[in-house]
Amino acid sequence: MKLLGLLALALVLGLAQPAPAQVIEVKRFDLQRSSEDYVVNAEFAFRLTERLEEALNNGVALAFVFEFELIRPRWYWFDEKTASARLEARLSFNPLLRQYRVSVAELHRSFGSLADALASFSALRNWAVVPRDRLDANKSYVASLRLRLDTAQLPKPFQVSAITDKDLTLSSEWQRIGFTPAPPAESAQK
Repeated sequence: MKLLGLLALALVLGLAQPAPAQVIEVKRFDLQRSSEDYVVNAEFAFRLTERLEEALNNGVALAFVFEFELIRPRWYWFDEKTASARLEARLSFNPLLRQYRVSVAELHRSFGSLADALASFSALRNWAVVPRDRLDANKSYVASLRLRLDTAQLPKPFQVSAITDKDLTLSSEWQRIGFTPAPPAESAQK
């Protein structure tokens, strides 16, 4: 009987998880060839919910994650995951200096307003995600990108609240584009 009760509780908790609030939108996304890699360029539009903005202004740092996947569809078997990458961006507020701080990889910048801080990482430029030699020019791929708030890096009380509170779960939908690598420059000239 206890096992049945635990299963029912797990089912209820599983169903109680909120759908992410769709306040992050992928405006533009492309994958381009650079000298050594394929790079992602993207633009996002988003705002923080009132609850997250209040938490940020009270000293809670927010960690966002850019997630990229490259899949090669196959009709005869499961799709092949060719590449994946993650890039973290951290947003914090210093109440003494009255400044917002954005950290992306090794880059740290301070801003006087929240709007400027959000705008600084709403545009992703030249993020190297796949080495050029890893892709086959004769095959087609599907590239996917999303941006989400990493609730696992919130303080524990917020993590518990995020299970049922959609105001604490920001995420974009996966944006997908078809992609065929450009042939190497040597074979394109022949």
